[in-house]
Amino acid sequence: MWARVVEFMLSCWLAASPFIFHHSDSARALWWNDYVTAICVGGASLLSYWRPTRHAHLFTAVVAIWLIGFGRFGLEGSPGPGMQNEIVVGLLLLMFALVPNHAARPPRFWYSDSANSFSPKD
Repeated sequence: MWARVVEFMLSCWLAASPFIFHHSDSARALWWNDYVTAICVGGASLLSYWRPTRHAHLFTAVVAIWLIGFGRFGLEGSPGPGMQNEIVVGLLLLMFALVPNHAARPPRFWYSDSANSFSPKD
């Protein structure tokens, strides 16, 4: 579940990025985009810990594609550091969304009874 922790940390970064990159008050689209996507990513990563919604982290891939598209085509004019942040965070989220929940565990065969039934010849 380490990937879900990283996704939650990236959602915290998204929530803090308007203050870090000093979005102007006139760029309300950037503020809303950062907050809404932070809530979506954070919620999906936390829902992935609950067994019935363990695949909720796949919704993060959709949000990541949105972030990449918004960072590239969202606002007119030259892309500032805030827009570049959207693209980078979107690429990171897309990468982590593809990691399974239990990626750190060994395969089931390694610790099942059938794997332990092997007996060497004497």
